[in-house]
Formats: sequence, structure tokens, C-alpha cells
Amino acid sequence: MTMKNRVAAAAVVLLVAAAAAAGDYKPRDYVWTTQSVNSSESMPCGGHDVGMNVWVEDGDILFYVSKSGMFDENNTLLKAGRFRLRLGQSSSADNFSQTLRLDDGAVYIRMGDAEVCLWADVFTPVVFVDIQSKTKTDAAMCYESWRYKDRPLTKEECQQCSYKWLLPKDAMTFKDSITADEHSLAFNHTNKDYTVFDFTVEREQIDAIRDRLYDPIGGLSFGGTMDMPDFRFVGTRDSVYVSTDYRAWRYEAEAVSHTTVAISLYCGDDRAETIAAQTSRKRSAQWWHDFWQRSYIQVDDEKLLMDNHKEGSSEGQLSTFNFQLSAQNYDLFRYMLGCNAYGLWPSKFNGSLFTFDPVFVDAQRPFTPDYRCWGGGTMTAQNQRLLYWPMLKSGDTDMMTAQFDTYLRMLPSATARTRFYWGHDGASFCEQIENCGLPNPAEYGKHKEGDDPGTERNAWLEYQWDTALEFCSMILLAHQYSGMDITKYEQLIGQCVTFFDEHYQYLARKMGLKALNGDGRLVLYPSSGCETYKMAYNPSSVIAALHAVTAQCEAYDRERGSIVGDTVVSGAPTLIDYTLRDRLPDIPLRVIDGDTCIAPAIVWARIQNVESPQLYPVFPWRIYGMGRDNLDIARNTYLNDPHVLEMRSARGWKQDNIWAACLGLTDEAVALNGEKFSAGPYRFPAFYDMGFDWAPDCNRAGAAMIGLQEMLLQETPDGELILFPAWPREVDVSFRLHATDGRTIDAQLKNGRITVKTK
Repeated sequence: MTMKNRVAAAAVVLLVAAAAAAGDYKPRDYVWTTQSVNSSESMPCGGHDVGMNVWVEDGDILFYVSKSGMFDENNTLLKAGRFRLRLGQSSSADNFSQTLRLDDGAVYIRMGDAEVCLWADVFTPVVFVDIQSKTKTDAAMCYESWRYKDRPLTKEECQQCSYKWLLPKDAMTFKDSITADEHSLAFNHTNKDYTVFDFTVEREQIDAIRDRLYDPIGGLSFGGTMDMPDFRFVGTRDSVYVSTDYRAWRYEAEAVSHTTVAISLYCGDDRAETIAAQTSRKRSAQWWHDFWQRSYIQVDDEKLLMDNHKEGSSEGQLSTFNFQLSAQNYDLFRYMLGCNAYGLWPSKFNGSLFTFDPVFVDAQRPFTPDYRCWGGGTMTAQNQRLLYWPMLKSGDTDMMTAQFDTYLRMLPSATARTRFYWGHDGASFCEQIENCGLPNPAEYGKHKEGDDPGTERNAWLEYQWDTALEFCSMILLAHQYSGMDITKYEQLIGQCVTFFDEHYQYLARKMGLKALNGDGRLVLYPSSGCETYKMAYNPSSVIAALHAVTAQCEAYDRERGSIVGDTVVSGAPTLIDYTLRDRLPDIPLRVIDGDTCIAPAIVWARIQNVESPQLYPVFPWRIYGMGRDNLDIARNTYLNDPHVLEMRSARGWKQDNIWAACLGLTDEAVALNGEKFSAGPYRFPAFYDMGFDWAPDCNRAGAAMIGLQEMLLQETPDGELILFPAWPREVDVSFRLHATDGRTIDAQLKNGRITVKTK
């Protein structure tokens, strides 16, 4: 970064003059007035755990439908299909508009005399398409499926499933069962007996404990029905869209002025309830309106526009691009997260429910719409976490349970494999973990005789187990922020922490005679600083994680009376063994050009990736930062560490924007977050390029959300508020965000003056 940093001089603020009571927040509609060219120019729509890509192409209204959890036997996350609606007047370009109305969570399409409203019910997995026309019109509705036949999976497509480069020669995406009746259609996919889960168990040599492992895809059945009372089935036709052949089941209606199509989805036991469209529209719209009242960030763009036209203004530094667009894209991506508010499975980092034809992401990948890089059922924790950290401050802790419950379901696999491989307690959650709780079979690597079968033989992933601790921390913080009952997650947290204590004493005894070092501390070796600093001795990211989560566990146990003063109450339940506190090593430091910095580790063998784990003690672990001791050490690391400087970027899952904000480096935060939240390359601005993963890149947007929040609001370890710690004083902004102890913070910065109301 070339610009000189302004270091925020924000003081710790408890309460400033009370602001006027905030009225309802209504996010702006997002409107297109021309039709789209293809599916890459779609906009998102959804609810419950259903996502749609909606676009109008050559007069046809098209939309993909995806539902969380539709994993086939290869662990590809399949789409339900593509739907096409054509009205008799659709060819008319007059009076065209396509509007995403965020306040009620629906997409409205106006063409000529007709308006079509699409939405997904928030409380059950059903999609409605409501058609109204001032003049009666004919209409045609099609269900289009590329899975009307078995489709061999090619080697080039292997990334969409969990086999990856171990793809069997006979691998297949099997056809769906599709049945058309006069006024309805049903589609279903039931997984075969042998799945990639069985392949994984065999490859990882744990068939002996198969009955203790979690299998989410064996025998899974999913699909849906489309009900069209005013339409009649007229037949099928075969065609091609973009690069994929498909079969269309076509229904037609004559002279309709108002009709509604309902698409009900199911996955396993999660089935849509019967609900009237009018009831669904009302209750879903109310939910979305209430959703936007939980939190918001609003920039005064009128003032910015005036300021940017002043003589001598700093163009590009304090611009509408950097602030108003960031606030807009914050809302748009938060809407995308809200579309999977109540799913069984978390939003996927590599496109969530909103992937489109892959050839528009990479011209060399002319595959089916089911394709995405980095798998459908692969839960890459390092990426997943960035979608869920911002939900604490946005007040969306109820939406975090999909991610928390996923770890809870995987816990039996993680504890069983730990006991089987190493004979001790604890839960080993590897990076590149599958939705069954086992390492991805390809990333697991090829083991030879004498290798530790519990460890991934993978240059990037070996000895990386600490990402699960971030979700443990999120669980504990969700309790602090909203009072969430986390009783059911207590064992998960305890087993994740126990693993590090037990496993590194186990490894030390294997390599030498003592379980601890000369100071009675754990020896974290071999370990890993993210995927970057490999074969590391005491990496700072892992040590910071253990210190932070241990402290959060202690706060939880103090709250419920299990710890009083310095004493654990005899017989009282505790999350962890608190003698661990005395065994944790200190975070390693080093000196660079005379300045003390956080070291990645005491020593490491090689650098494998492009992460900066020496700044993880800043975020997510908040041991260093604003309102904390030794802030200068963390700033020295950010500004002087040559590896940190070399790896700095706003691409994909990079966190430099977050660290700049957490350290009060205003100019760095402005520039990096402005780049992070700039418009993506697709028509919908919150659809970001594939980055390191796939499009739309959700971990980039999640990191941008976190960075924007941190620019506006932070807390000291004692819970005191720090307002606008990395926000330029000349940019007017107001926000509603959440803090610990159930506090909601309404704050405004206007003409350099801060007002705030806490409730």
C-alpha cells in the first residue's frame, strides 16, 4: 500500500449523546431496466434454504433453483433444475424492469402489461411464481433438466465432487426420475448404494469403525414437485442451453390474467409444508422486513458526492466508489446469506446456492450447471468461516446454527477417527473436511507403509487441525452476543480443545521421553500456520486459537457458576480441563528491523501458500488490536513483516482488509475494503469472480463484510465499545450493529460528530 496511513485516534466510547430514535431501515431496491444476455447476468432470490438465479433472456424468464443439502452419491451439490416461463407478450421490450426488492425478499419482473413475482418461502422450502397481467395472456412454463439421462463424469469435471482426481473411470451423475401429470410435475434423485462416503472409509482405512461414522449421503433422496393448476402438460422437447443439452417438460395456459406456480422441494426428511401463496408472501415479506431491522450500514452518499467535487479532493481515496458501493454490496451479500437462513447445511463458500453455467466463469469449463470448483459436500473450514463471522455483529446468530450443527453432526466421525488412529480423546477436524467429518479422500493423500494414517499426506493440509476452533469460538461468542443456548455444543467445544492437549502430548512421547517441554508447556510440533508455514514449531495462529478459546470457555463456565474466583467448583461441569492454561505456550515474537513483531512460528520448514497466519492473533483471535496491550507489536507485523507485505491482497479469502481495520489503520482499511467490496465482474455486483475458489466467491464477500463492520465498531476485552476505529471522520455514516451482552448499537457519524444509542 503506497498511501500514508492515518492511524485512527478513536477513544473508547461507552455512551455519547443519545441519537434520535432510529426509524425502520429500508434497503434500496436493486433494478435492471434491460434484459440479460445469459445466466451469468442473473440476480439472486431465495429464502429458507433455497436459492434462485433469476434472469430474463430473449423474452423468457429463466431461473435456476438450488436447495441446500442436495448431495448426490458423488457429493456433488446438484441443482433442482432450470425453469422457464414465457408469456404471450414476453417478446415486448416495453416497460421492462427486473427488481430485487430486498425489503420483502422477492424479485419482480415487469414486461408490457404483465408482472411476475418470484420468491421463496422463508419457513419452508417452496418457491412461488405469481403471474398477473392487465390483459389476458397465454403462457408456457417449462421444467428443464440436463439430468434426464445418466451423464458420465469426465476427469475435467472431477472438482465438482468429492472424488476430485481420484475419480473412478465409471463415475456418473445419474439421471433423475421425472414424471409429468396433467397439471403437475415431480422430479426425484435417490442416491445409489455405493457412494463416495464408502470410498472414503476404505481409502482412509477405517472400515472397522464404520458404524460410528456419520454418513449424510447414503440412501439420500431429494427432489420436488411443480404444481400449475391453470397449465396443462403438452409434451417434451430436447434442446441445448449454452454448453449443455437438456430435456424440457412443457406446460401451457391460455388467456390467464392471474395464476401462481408453486415449486415444492424436499431433501431427506425436510419437506415443504402446504401453504397458500398469499400467506407465504405475507409472512416471508414480514420476515425480510424484520431481517433488515436487525442491522444496517448506511453511508451518506449525497455528502460524498458533494465532497468529491470540491477542488483538491482526493479522488479514489474518499469516493462514492469506496463507501456507497461498499454499503450497497454489504446489503446485497447479506441478502444472499439470508436466503439460507434456516437450512440444514451452511452456505457454501464456493458459490453458495447461486452458481450459474460454469463456462461463464471459465471458458475452458463447458460443463453442466451442477459444476463448481472445490466440491459440493466439501466443507473447507478456512473458507466457510468467513461467511459466518460477520453474522455476530449483523445480529444474525440464528443463521449460524446451520454451520454449528454441521460440526455437531460430524463430531462422532472426528472423535471416532481420533481414537482409532491415535488412541486418545479429542476431535480431529482436518482442513478440506467432508460433510461426513472425514478428510476429503483425494486431499487425504497416498500413504505408504509406516506413515501415520490419521494425518493427511498433503503439502498444504498436513497437521492443520485448528480451523475447527474458529467455529468453537463463534459458538461461544454467539452466546455472548445473543444469549444463544449452546448447551448442545458443549461436547463439541470440549473435544476440539482436548484434541490439541492430548495429541501433542502423544506426539511428544512418540518422539522423545517427555510430554511437555522444560517449562511444562505443550510442544506444538509438527504443526502448521494455516496452509502456509509448514512443519511449524509452535505456530502463532494455533497458540492464539488455544489461548482465545480457553479464555472464552472460562468466561462461559464462570457465567454458569462452574468457576468461582480462581477455583473450579468441585463436581461442577466444565467445558475443558483448565489445567491446560498452564500448558499453553506463549505466542512467539521476533524482531524485524528493530521492531518487535508476531512470528509465524518459532521455526518452520517451508512456505506453502499465501496466507499470513502471524496476524491471526489480531483476527480472528483478538489478542492484539485496538484497546488491547501491545498494539504496536501487531501494527509492526502488519507494516513490516516482509512475508505479510508480499502476500497482501484483496483477492478471495484474503483478510488484510480485516487486519487493517482491527489495527485502526484507516487508509489501509479504506483502500483494501473498497477493493474488496468493489463491484464484481458479473451484472449483479455482489457476484464476485472465482478468486481462489469459484464464482460467486462468497468468502471474499464475507471478508468484506467483516472488514466494513470492524471499521465501524470494535470492543475492548472488557466489552467497552470503540466507535469508528478505522473510519475516516469526513465520511458521514450511520449503522446498527450488535455487541456482546446482547447490546444493539445505533451510531451515527455526521459532520465529524458521533452520536450513539445502546440498547
